[in-house]
Amino acid sequence: MTDAAPQTIYLKDYRPFAYIVDDVHLTFKLADTATRVISRTSFRPNTDFPGEFFLHGQDIKLISAKVDGVEVSPKVTSEGLTCDVPDKPFVWEAEVEISPSTNTALEGLYMSGGMYCTQCEAEGFRKITFYPDRPDVMSVFTVRVEGDYPVLLSNGNPVASGNGWAEWHDPWPKPAYLFALVAGNLVAHPSSFTTMSGKDVDLNIYVRPGSDEDKCAFGMEALKRSMKWDEDVYGREYDLDIFNIVAVDDFNMGAMENKGLNVFNSSCVLASPETSTDANFERIEAIIAHEYFHNWTGNRITCRDWFQLCLKEGLTVFRDQQYTGDQGSHAVKRIEDAITLRSRQFREDGGPLAHPVRPESFIEINNFYTITVYEKGAEIIGMLKRLVGDTEYYNALDLYFKRHDGDAATIEDWLQVFEDSTGRDLTQFKRWYSQAGTPRVTVTDDFRDGSYTLNFAQETPPTPGQDEKHAQVIPLAVGLLSENGDEVVPTTVLEMTESTQSFTFDGLATKPVPSILRDFSAPVILQRQQTSAERAFLMAHDTDPFNKWDAGDALAMDVLKQIVTKDAAPDAAYLDGVAAIMRDDSLDPAFRSLAVSQPSESEVAQALHDAGTTPDPLAIYHASEALKLAVAQHMQDILPLIMAQYTVDGPYSPDAKSAGKRSLARAALGMLTRLDGGAAAAKTFAEADNMTMQLAGLAGLRMIGKGEDQSQAFRKQWRDDRLVMDKWFGLTVSLAAPENAAQTAIMMTQEPDFDMKNPNRFRAVFGALAGNSAGFHDASGASYTLLGEWLAKLDAINPQTTARMTAAFETWPRYDADRQAKMRAALETLGATSGLSRDTGEMVGRMLGNQTS
Repeated sequence: MTDAAPQTIYLKDYRPFAYIVDDVHLTFKLADTATRVISRTSFRPNTDFPGEFFLHGQDIKLISAKVDGVEVSPKVTSEGLTCDVPDKPFVWEAEVEISPSTNTALEGLYMSGGMYCTQCEAEGFRKITFYPDRPDVMSVFTVRVEGDYPVLLSNGNPVASGNGWAEWHDPWPKPAYLFALVAGNLVAHPSSFTTMSGKDVDLNIYVRPGSDEDKCAFGMEALKRSMKWDEDVYGREYDLDIFNIVAVDDFNMGAMENKGLNVFNSSCVLASPETSTDANFERIEAIIAHEYFHNWTGNRITCRDWFQLCLKEGLTVFRDQQYTGDQGSHAVKRIEDAITLRSRQFREDGGPLAHPVRPESFIEINNFYTITVYEKGAEIIGMLKRLVGDTEYYNALDLYFKRHDGDAATIEDWLQVFEDSTGRDLTQFKRWYSQAGTPRVTVTDDFRDGSYTLNFAQETPPTPGQDEKHAQVIPLAVGLLSENGDEVVPTTVLEMTESTQSFTFDGLATKPVPSILRDFSAPVILQRQQTSAERAFLMAHDTDPFNKWDAGDALAMDVLKQIVTKDAAPDAAYLDGVAAIMRDDSLDPAFRSLAVSQPSESEVAQALHDAGTTPDPLAIYHASEALKLAVAQHMQDILPLIMAQYTVDGPYSPDAKSAGKRSLARAALGMLTRLDGGAAAAKTFAEADNMTMQLAGLAGLRMIGKGEDQSQAFRKQWRDDRLVMDKWFGLTVSLAAPENAAQTAIMMTQEPDFDMKNPNRFRAVFGALAGNSAGFHDASGASYTLLGEWLAKLDAINPQTTARMTAAFETWPRYDADRQAKMRAALETLGATSGLSRDTGEMVGRMLGNQTS
């Protein structure tokens, strides 16, 4: 077998596969270290695109191969095989051997806690058998699973079973990345759903017997809500007789939408009031919805190639955001999504890992499962909906489903549907898919003789591989307020298409106060000179919830920058503004808790960097702590009242209204803890009957350097619950004092419950270390070195998780020379690791500027 060097794959080089697959029959003879996979695949030449017969295959042992029943000897490399085949329809048969129990990369067929399971997206199926492992090759699959296990699952509908075997048939053509198999000692939490056409569908959530069986009810109800919502809002009905979900402990991502058999990270489906927080419940509901929605936007219509990943992911994220808003508050959801985008995606856009929503090239596609592809991809869908309007959006979606059902589609196909349906020319809009970076929109205004003019200028800074940027279509939702707070011009969407553009509003008696970028109408950075007084005015009077929150967030950012750079006292306008919101019982409690939050330390660092100031992480940490204390002192009279008023009595419910009340109570508790030495937090911890408040109490104590006894009590109480222990590991590291962060992470790796092979546990420790901004960027560089060393260890076991976690270093260019040198040294040492995977090698190279993707 010969090895192939990693190659860069380019979108421009796309060519359809030279053969068409009519059907696939697979037989699995399960064995821990020697599973046999027997494949029988019907091929015929693609006469429009003739070419070589090449099948992908990695880390598998070929036992035998036949073409039309005749033994053949293919040429095998580390990437796959080639073989002489007839110029007519033929049957390819192969038998291979794989070792699931030693597959620690968690791609292909592997084992988790004695259970066989698969993860094939993006390119894991090639680790199961030789096959054209690309999303544009779609076929009907029939699967036989043989093994001495009570549960044997695959895609589609069950067609036959017996002692130690089961057969499944999926009637819907699918690419190999949607293949799934699960086998093990599992128990089902069953239910059913009747579709809008009257079809009964069997539903199951499979878990390990024992402690997980009582954590399925919420996930099942979330699944049924998702199925009903997709019928009501998008007219999409489920298309199989059965829908199965399996909870798996060892999983690199959140979940996978395999047709009819969704495989979930246990943390993304198992929930109970005692072990899960409100955030866990909300995340579980969103992920279950996301994977179910993929049945149409991802499965029935998939992507032609992996460059089109944003087509299925961006659209499905947008759909799950819509769904979550419908289940609770659209305003709160929009603010939460904007916070995520600004704190993480804008950071990616502004650093060495910046890439377009549809990249032009890659070495390892797993490295492009990014927040840019997912969340910015969703923002593009939202902008498109805003530009064409709700009615035209849903008409276009109906046409999309009708035209492309069963297709492997492209961004061009997607936009063509909208052009045909609405008559709009989306040529310029398409730039959102091809240009990396976050546009900066600068605003000035002018008022003369009753006419008010807003002047906009857009600019997108250069990004790796893209020095020149062009003007994009930017929907700017704008409202105008009078000096007494009345809305004199309701929300109007201005469509910016030029580098500079002006819009005028006539017939105004006095100069208005503009409310720009309402509902965060575009993923841009708005730059406008505003006084503290104007921001406080919008904070108090803006009728748009997002801009009401954003005004306070901008005020907080100004205050934090002033504290860092000038050691200034907190601005009274900000303190009064947040106090007024906290006292306003007419506002949604969830919104009020967001309003009192502050920009993250990482966001402050980026803002200082953008303003030409080198950020000092420790100074930012102390400024953040000072402002939080000042806010608490400013509202100390009402904090106990809010705690009492919004602490939910009675049995726990994860509904949005109850969760919103608890979020406000937790916000008040965090402030009160800074004033009372932890008394309220200790009481909350001791009396809590749900994980949300128990963890809030513990976090409050750890935040002020106390609570060691409570931490050990928590650890003892929950030691046998792996998902709760992930919370303990993460909380311990994330709230460690900056100077102790690296040592705390080391201590966590020495815990008997630490297992680096489990992605959840590894992320709980080292994801928390990277998230402890001041601790990670401690001037000693100890955290940089520690993370680099552990990533080198992990890469040999799990390259995919390793590569994703290297992004902790992506902000290195914004810090001082000493920190830059230490981060680069950690990256260079990691990059020099013997046998480094191409996953991690690509990420390190991009961050160091050695390659461009």
